[in-house]
Amino acid sequence: MSIVTHKMFINGEWLESATGNTIEVVNPSNEQLVGYAPQASREEAANALRSSEAAQKDWAKLPAQKRAELVAALADELEADAERYAEMITQEQGKLLSDARGEVAGSVGFLRYAAESARRIEGEIVTSENQDEQIWIQRVPFGVTVGLLAWNYPLALAARKLGNALVTGNTMVVMPPADTPLTVLEFSKLIAKVGFPKGVVNIVSGLGGEVGDELVRNPITKLVTLTGSSEVGSILYRSASENITALNLELGGKAPFIVLDDANIDEVVEIAVNSGFGNCGQICTSNERMYIHKAIYAEFMDKFIAKVKQLKIGDPMLASTNVGPKVNAREVEKLVEMISKAKAEGATIACGGGKPSGEEFANGYWFEPTVVTDVNNQMDIMKQEVFGPVVAAMPIDSLEQALQYANDIDLGLSGYVYTNDMRKIMQVVNELEVGEIYVNRPNGELLNGFHTGFKRSGIGGEDGKYGLEGYLQKKTIYLNYLVIFLTSF
Repeated sequence: MSIVTHKMFINGEWLESATGNTIEVVNPSNEQLVGYAPQASREEAANALRSSEAAQKDWAKLPAQKRAELVAALADELEADAERYAEMITQEQGKLLSDARGEVAGSVGFLRYAAESARRIEGEIVTSENQDEQIWIQRVPFGVTVGLLAWNYPLALAARKLGNALVTGNTMVVMPPADTPLTVLEFSKLIAKVGFPKGVVNIVSGLGGEVGDELVRNPITKLVTLTGSSEVGSILYRSASENITALNLELGGKAPFIVLDDANIDEVVEIAVNSGFGNCGQICTSNERMYIHKAIYAEFMDKFIAKVKQLKIGDPMLASTNVGPKVNAREVEKLVEMISKAKAEGATIACGGGKPSGEEFANGYWFEPTVVTDVNNQMDIMKQEVFGPVVAAMPIDSLEQALQYANDIDLGLSGYVYTNDMRKIMQVVNELEVGEIYVNRPNGELLNGFHTGFKRSGIGGEDGKYGLEGYLQKKTIYLNYLVIFLTSF
């Protein structure tokens, strides 16, 4: 793939940064240069907001179905060029090509679902206590919105946010992640091709401390939707408070994976491996900490570790590869530090635990699929999000103990449970403090669900009818129709 210098997309034009600064994007597999993205200034971010502000009122006046037709056309264009976009994602992010194809297909799905939702935007008429009066509750757009994307699924997150924002009558400034901006910048060509009016979508690349800060603090912005870490979400929360800007935050997770003694061990082991090491563990709902009933712990862990050892790490473009690289060197160093601390606290590294050996791994950001045992629930490896190919495990005496351990954390995005006992399933549903639970299945949200987190894992959410509502405000009208009737005669 040739090295490409991409441009920002502001007010329907492709622009370099006036500063001349760029962001180098490298292939995580080999550290070879993939391309350049503009490193925008604070003023260029403000220009994008002003462009979206100028376009928003006319955009909102269009019937929702007309807006949806453009979103649907965007989905069609992306689907027609799916393989090229999948290869771009793999080149800059490092996920398996098969997973990148899934990301593109998911992006198409997000856009189409949003387009189909145009006819589902509804208001309400409420009975009034006053004579000859009705109360109308309308759902209306916020105005100018900002979409801040995480590096693990850049295109899918852009589509997830843009589709709903645009169909509901908002405009949006998208800031792609600095580590993986190229696919989203390339996506702007399809946005222009299908004919969105100038300013309805702007895409500005840059650094969070400058561009992101401007997009969040600027009073033009009326809603910020972020997918990122809890630490970044906390910073953004404080920044948005200056203008009481509305927020939709999908943040970090530390998913507990609870396996009870009646579970099908072979089936659940397969799910545990796939849910722990998919996308090199770089998924917010990844299986990061397993609580296995003591009656099956030894058998389960023997089979789990054996499966993990069979995972093939290597070139993500090859169909034979199971685990690709981490996204950057900082992420690898974080894993090294976490594993080192876990060992210092008394944990055992059952397999993996470092950079793989061999010439093919001399360059790139590699880390072995790793299993950590002999842990207790107070260790950092059981408390802090890893966001990498590391799964820790410990035995539990009962479901009650598993729930106590699972809830003893400040994150609450997702969790898993495996049992054939419906009463225990309902106990988990009622007591596990997370926004999303996978019962006897792998991770992976569906378009008509609702992806949301509790505690420091976020506020608001995405997907389904509730995700759509997150891009709408409510306006209340008290309509006294007797006055209108009398004055018309």
